[in-house]
Order: sequence, then structure tokens, then C-alpha cells
Amino acid sequence: MKPYLAFARATALSALAYRGSFLLSLGGVAFQLIALLAVWRVLLAGGASVGGFDWAHMRGYLLVAFAAGALVGSFVDFRMSSRIRSGLIALDLVKPVDYQRARFWETVGGVWIEIAVVALVAGLAVVFGGLPVTPDGPELALFLCSMALVVPLKFIVSYLTTLACFWTENFVGVLWARQAVTALLSGALVPLAYFPGWLATAATWSPFAGLTSTPALIFIGRVSGREALLLVAVQLGWAVVLWYAARALFRTALRQLTVHGG
Repeated sequence: MKPYLAFARATALSALAYRGSFLLSLGGVAFQLIALLAVWRVLLAGGASVGGFDWAHMRGYLLVAFAAGALVGSFVDFRMSSRIRSGLIALDLVKPVDYQRARFWETVGGVWIEIAVVALVAGLAVVFGGLPVTPDGPELALFLCSMALVVPLKFIVSYLTTLACFWTENFVGVLWARQAVTALLSGALVPLAYFPGWLATAATWSPFAGLTSTPALIFIGRVSGREALLLVAVQLGWAVVLWYAARALFRTALRQLTVHGG
């Protein structure tokens, strides 16, 4: 376990060393929160409700969406993609650690800083806008479990797409495509309840819903009891399935690796 904790510490120190870039990336998510709050406040003014969401519920939903979006940024993604494309991954492969686990612990190393930023922004939102709708008792515990599962699930989705660098020459296009798909199907832009029936159902049972929609719906009380427990179980199930799928894909990807040294 010690080697993996060392990876986590190294990432945390890197995030602090390059805090300007790190905070700038989080600033983009914070700006999205401000923009969405402004738009929905106008749409839901005067006690209006759209799709069962009034302003109080939508504000809580967007705060959770911001928190989930701020966790597991692209800091590790770019480092991993750069080392794959440059061939430096060969140095990672000779280390006596599991490659996928090492990348996961690198991701975990930056999470505590992201949590601090989320707490600061959420605190400011409460100061200027008041407390949002919050869950009670068991639902609060399920919400915390769901938010904790966002980290491994979001990591593995990012990790899987970053492995595409074994076949492509550029990571930026892959990153943009992933961000577009996850932002839409996770419910980060609009709740999945606003989608057409078939698409809402498909997105709800996809791994993407666990990135935003599941914790957000539990937080505002739109789902509770068995339904909430089922959604958290689906979230956990996808994290496990995708983890082992990523291991299989990595073995296939290594066949594409060619390193020219001198």
C-alpha cells in the first residue's frame, strides 16, 4: 500500500506546485455553476416548476452537480496521455506496482484539494443564497456513499478514454468527446427527467448517471428508500464492471505500444 500512497502524495504536491493551473481548471466548473444558477433562477422565478423541479430543488441539484464535476479533474488525464504518446509509459511499466491502481491513487491524491475548493464554493453559495433542500437520515448516508463512488467511477471513465491514446495521436479530441458525452448523459447540464422517455431511461441505467444525477437526485429528495439504494447499487456495479473492463483493455492496448529509444 505504501507505494500507492506515495503516488497520492506526489500528485497532491504537484497540484500545490502548479496550483494556478489546478485552480483555473476548477474555476471553469465554478463558472458553469454560476451560469446555470443564473439561467435556472430566471426560468423558475415566481414559484414556477419545470418537470417537478422548483428553484429550491434545482439549486440543490446544481450544487451537487458542481461538486461532482469538480472531483477528479483532468490533471492526471493529461499526464497519463502525455506519457503514453511520448513512450515514457515504458518507465511506468517497469515499476513494481499495478499501473491502473497507481493512476487511481494519483487521482485520489488531488481529491482532497478539490473537496476543499468545493466546500469553499458551497459555503459561499449558502451565505448568499441560503441553505438548499437537504436529505434526512438514511438518504443523507446514501448521498454521501454516492458522492464517494463518484471518485472511482469518474476515474475509471476517464482512464478508459485516456487509453485511446494508444491508438490516437492526440488526446484533446478524445477529451472533448468524453466531456460532451458525460456532461449530457450524466445530467450535469440538465436533469435526466427532461430527456425524452427512452433516452432518460437509458441514461439513468448507464454509468454516466452515477457521475451527477444519482447523488443529486438523492440530495434533493427526488429519490429515496429502495429506489435510492438501487441507484447507488447500480453506481457501484458500474464502477466494478468498468474497473475490470479497463484492465482487459489495457492488456490489449499494450500491444500497440512501440518505444524507440537511443
